[in-house]
Amino acid sequence: MTSPLTHFDATGQAHMVDVGAKDETARMAVATGTIRMRPETLALIQSGTAKKGDVLGVARIAAIMASKRTADLIPLCHPIALTRVAVEFTADSATNSVQCLVRAETHGRTGVEMEALTAVQVGLLTIYDMCKAVDRGMVIGDVRLLEKQGGKSGLWQAAATVD
Repeated sequence: MTSPLTHFDATGQAHMVDVGAKDETARMAVATGTIRMRPETLALIQSGTAKKGDVLGVARIAAIMASKRTADLIPLCHPIALTRVAVEFTADSATNSVQCLVRAETHGRTGVEMEALTAVQVGLLTIYDMCKAVDRGMVIGDVRLLEKQGGKSGLWQAAATVD
């Protein structure tokens, strides 16, 4: 049985992909996601007066820590020596939301897409955790990979819109 999914062997069994023969190259991935909330919740975050403290500062650290633990969370991911993880949060009063943008980088044999996506999710979950006492109806969504570079597949960029 031949599968286009790389995490399955010829017999259909799940396995960790062998990256030993791949070249070490500079690799980068950018992922994004959004958490939507009530206007009052966003105001608390922006003012820095949330009961638990600096929401975005804590969420940034959580996202970075999560990127470093991706192989512990996603069963078939390789442990990666990350060389850089940058996390940006942008508040949008028009949509009562906070966008998380993560850029992860390494020099290695496999990409960092999962690290960037994991960081986004945990960053947004941390915002939820820190603000749930005032807004349990927050919605996390639109998590996706925007760009990846490196390896034999080179550059990949997401389409401007998601269908």
